[in-house]
Amino acid sequence: MANRRHVNGSDDAAAPSPSAAHGPGGRDALRLGLVVGALGVVFGDIGTSPIYTLQTVFNPADPHPVPVSTENVYGVVSLVFWAVTIIVTVTYVLLAMRADNDGEGGIMALITLLRRLGAQRGRRATAVLAALGIFGASLFFGDSMITPAISVLSAVEGLKIVQPSLEDLVVPITAVIIVVLFLVQRRGTAAVGRVFGPVMIVWFLAIGACGLSGVLDHPEILEALSPTYALGFLFGHFGTAFFALAAVVLAVTGAEALYADMGHFGRRPISRGWLFLVFPACVLSYLGQGALILDDPANISSPFFLLVPEWGRWPMVLLATAATVIASQAVITGAYSVASQAAQLGYLPRLRITHTSESSVGQVYVPWINWLLMVSVLTLVFAFRSSTALAYAFGMAVTGTITITTLLFFYVAHAKWGKPVWVIGIGATLLLTVDLLFVAANLTKLVHGAWLPLMIALVAFTVMTTWQRGRQIVTAERERREGPLDEFIEELRDQEASTLRVPGTAVFLNRGKETAPLAMRANTEHNHVRHEQVVIVSLKTEPVPRVPDDRRTVVDALGHGDDGIIHVTARFGYMETPDVPGVLATLDPATTEGPLRLDEASYFLSKIELRRGKAPALAPWRKRLFIATSYITADAAEYFGLPRDRTVIMGSHIEV
Repeated sequence: MANRRHVNGSDDAAAPSPSAAHGPGGRDALRLGLVVGALGVVFGDIGTSPIYTLQTVFNPADPHPVPVSTENVYGVVSLVFWAVTIIVTVTYVLLAMRADNDGEGGIMALITLLRRLGAQRGRRATAVLAALGIFGASLFFGDSMITPAISVLSAVEGLKIVQPSLEDLVVPITAVIIVVLFLVQRRGTAAVGRVFGPVMIVWFLAIGACGLSGVLDHPEILEALSPTYALGFLFGHFGTAFFALAAVVLAVTGAEALYADMGHFGRRPISRGWLFLVFPACVLSYLGQGALILDDPANISSPFFLLVPEWGRWPMVLLATAATVIASQAVITGAYSVASQAAQLGYLPRLRITHTSESSVGQVYVPWINWLLMVSVLTLVFAFRSSTALAYAFGMAVTGTITITTLLFFYVAHAKWGKPVWVIGIGATLLLTVDLLFVAANLTKLVHGAWLPLMIALVAFTVMTTWQRGRQIVTAERERREGPLDEFIEELRDQEASTLRVPGTAVFLNRGKETAPLAMRANTEHNHVRHEQVVIVSLKTEPVPRVPDDRRTVVDALGHGDDGIIHVTARFGYMETPDVPGVLATLDPATTEGPLRLDEASYFLSKIELRRGKAPALAPWRKRLFIATSYITADAAEYFGLPRDRTVIMGSHIEV
């Protein structure tokens, strides 16, 4: 989950640099704090995968069940180990996390890198890959709906092991936990976040210890770490192993979070947390569960909880529930971040975003996304009713996102870093072969639930690409109506005698410096009036997470230093929230033709009403979708931080 910050606060950095600490001890404490924080946020999803992965692989109700035998158990455990090693450790930790966009990671960061490269290289290739990246981000929305459902369900299902009579309460209890989880989102997670790390440390130590006890009972299971078992199972029993891959991929769910949260904690803390605690604990748990199944095939019903001593099962159910809530929290906040970044980059309408923390890495809350996710998650819980049924849907979202991330990474590695084609070819072939095997295996579950994330992704992709295209059409028509700004300024000077100047400052929000604001043009043409001070403000979203304060604003006198009309370009990163009054307050009066009277300034907005026209630029159904999507646009005055009692909205309409 990526985090956002206010622009004009004193907290400049997402996290203090080690040099800010005093002495080696302070630096060590800081590094440890970042690792603990990463454990509490980044690894919740992948750290709870041991609860349901092997149980799903050997599920007898699977349409393509894996028979329980010694050879198959060794093969499956070996496949899980090497899948986690190749996809998480190699693809993400060692490779993808080196491709950052000014410190930020994740598939949206790769998209912005591609957009930046598009100006330097072939636009067609980068446009196709960027569209593929948007589909990957769309798959993440499906992941954000499925993760809370399957994670919390799998934990609460532990009740069936400790008290079989409670089986009928699993779904209602899950629903209550999910409703509470979404209801508290608007309060933020700053206070809860401080305990996330310690809880997850206890979780990983607990599952590692339980796994170790199983390994000590059957130490021969350690032989499954050899790749010969994975390869022997895959090629010797391809029919069985291929279908098993659809469930084995559950072991790498949450891998994208390691990359997406890189800007929050940094590459090294995440890498260290993975290599020194999370990876060993998960591997021990899988090995221990494999040993338990070898001991008694009946243990496939719930190998994770049955691996726990009987006296510790109630505490483990509670700990697992806490861990899965943390996993859900991470992916929900990640959905807020992806949606807000997509809106900043023009793929979604402007959304209402609330900062829920005063800290330098404050969380954000997007109400519209929150309630959409809550309804979707509850629908999945009541429709599928078990984690094993949801697992078929889960794998498709995960494999799709991983494959797209791998493909985009290798393109960026070649285009940005100039790596030789043969190196890129070998690496991409090896890793994409693994990824595509998992994708193909999950496609066999299409009718059993894998269609769900694809449908969600297709809907999200259609909405985002339709909004982007419709926005381009509306922008072109609006620019035609607005006319060139420099010509408009000259017209004002020529008509100065017939235009009344009134005291005060007027701020007109506009999309750029090339055209005149519609509201300003209407004010002068119809009312024949203008303010003594006129500030035309254009907001520009840069393809970087944050913009330094010294590059925040550019002031232009528009050719005349005595007419009281200036243009201000305010730059924001895609992770920042625009604050127009705050930015204007930082301007030097020497550059603004006198001090701006912001305490009594009036702010003018142009509101466009969309109507369906006859132009063939969009298909009729896409026109309806574009207009319908526009209704979720956030209130402009609130979004830009404008004082509502001094904001004037002037309307117009455009046909699409």
